[in-house]
Amino acid sequence: MTDDFALETPRGPTAGAIDMPAGAAAVVVLGHGAGSGMGSPFMAGIARALVAEGLAVARFDFPYMHAGRKAPDAAPALLETWRLARDAVAERTGGLPLVAGGKSLGGRIASMAVAEGMPAEALVFLGYPLHPPGRTDKLRRDHLADVRVPMLFLQGSRDAFAQPDLLAETVEALGDRATLVVVEGGDHSFRVPGGPRDGGDIGAGLAPAVARFVAAAVTGR
Repeated sequence: MTDDFALETPRGPTAGAIDMPAGAAAVVVLGHGAGSGMGSPFMAGIARALVAEGLAVARFDFPYMHAGRKAPDAAPALLETWRLARDAVAERTGGLPLVAGGKSLGGRIASMAVAEGMPAEALVFLGYPLHPPGRTDKLRRDHLADVRVPMLFLQGSRDAFAQPDLLAETVEALGDRATLVVVEGGDHSFRVPGGPRDGGDIGAGLAPAVARFVAAAVTGR
């Protein structure tokens, strides 16, 4: 069953959706990447596959995407949208353990919100944008030291937004809180040479790793 919901944010209205299977063990709330919204094949694919794994999944659009603007909103507006979406989902999912995260931008903003105190049981990063391509001097990681919940970094080994040695160093510094799962040959969209090209199939292929992490981090299995 899909439950659509609306949000009013400082940057205008937006919307989200929750897919809730019977007996869900937790709800995973996913923010989208900078260039495509919650309805993209990738986001729809991983949501569908996570539901099949017995998890509830919520997705939402940031206001700029909902309004058809290309440039992402400023960080304060993105953070406030994440907090509003998290609260809206929590109200609708009956106290289920809540995991936050998302694709690239969506996951990074979730981590910033959690570092600032947004409640979540764990974080899932689907391609963490550690730095802009070619700009390893612009690392986006200082706030991760303030995150006190388990974190999953799912990353392609060819991701231009995360040089492998810098990502490994970042994860190691976070200690037992962080887990790195590398998709060999994957780029920032998790496309692997010779592998699936359909975004829905690619997103669905990441679901088992996410489901295992959530089971260990949230339900203790």
